[in-house]
Amino acid sequence: MQKLIYQYLLKNKSNLRSKFLVVIFLFLSFSFSANAQVLVKVDTTKIRIGEQIQYELSIEKEGVDEVFFPKLNLDSLKKIEVVSATKVDSIKNIIFRKYTLTAWDSGRYMLPRQSVLINKKQFLSDSIFIDVANVAVDTTKQKMYPIKSIQKEPYTFEDFKLYLLILLAVLIALAIILYFLLRKKPTEEEIIARIPPYDLAKQRLKELDEKQLIQQNRIKKYYVELSDIVRAFIEKEHNIPALESTTDELIETITDFNSSSKLGIPKETILKLQELLQEADLVKFAKSKPLLNEIDMHRKSAEFIVNDLHPEEKVQDENDHVKKAESDGK
Repeated sequence: MQKLIYQYLLKNKSNLRSKFLVVIFLFLSFSFSANAQVLVKVDTTKIRIGEQIQYELSIEKEGVDEVFFPKLNLDSLKKIEVVSATKVDSIKNIIFRKYTLTAWDSGRYMLPRQSVLINKKQFLSDSIFIDVANVAVDTTKQKMYPIKSIQKEPYTFEDFKLYLLILLAVLIALAIILYFLLRKKPTEEEIIARIPPYDLAKQRLKELDEKQLIQQNRIKKYYVELSDIVRAFIEKEHNIPALESTTDELIETITDFNSSSKLGIPKETILKLQELLQEADLVKFAKSKPLLNEIDMHRKSAEFIVNDLHPEEKVQDENDHVKKAESDGK
């Protein structure tokens, strides 16, 4: 700034008024630089161990464009500690910052001069001495107590928390292992019993085809299994004792059951069932041997009977017929 003013004077030598104003400015500037000072203030210089001191650095605001207060340079023995420090603040024409100090050891300590930057120039505060005294104890008035033995703290839940979590994890792991080791595996009969009768019948018919008993000329065994599949389906699906009944008894029971209920089994289905079971009886007991086209027809009859006696299939078929009739009407 002073260099710029000097250059200005050289350019305006003939302008006395300008020179006069510049001289006054330089005087004020040098005056501030010479007189600017950092003030230090404490609320006390004598404390006892653990007590606190309010330490303050301040400057006059006039002519100050910027100021930076330091991080305190403490005593060389590092016995004085900074508890807290406020932000830079101002009041009237004073800019200041306050620090709270304390000490934990007795003695006399000097806080050295602190450096403060004012308008990018360094200014130093005064040093200050702090006396820290021990806390006096009057043993004549203080009642003496016997030295106590070491006391054990009571146990809390937190002391056992980790062990309990480990024990819980072990118990859970053991429970899982025992479950898989001791659980009862279902028998083949139980597995079969869980399969819906219709699905089981369809599955057994497919398995019968895969055995190729006709190709092996085992006609009797083929008809025994075919009739057994149909009888087992009727017994499980409609709760009719089909496995232990003769052919005539079963047909009579189904006919009575059909007339007294709303199953609506067509006569064609009952006739196909009667024909299939009678043919199976002839093969099993009279050693009859049907032709291949008859065997194929009986196989188809068995599947037709299973489908027709399955309520869900009948409902689906009726829905399909209704939809087809509606589409034909359109």
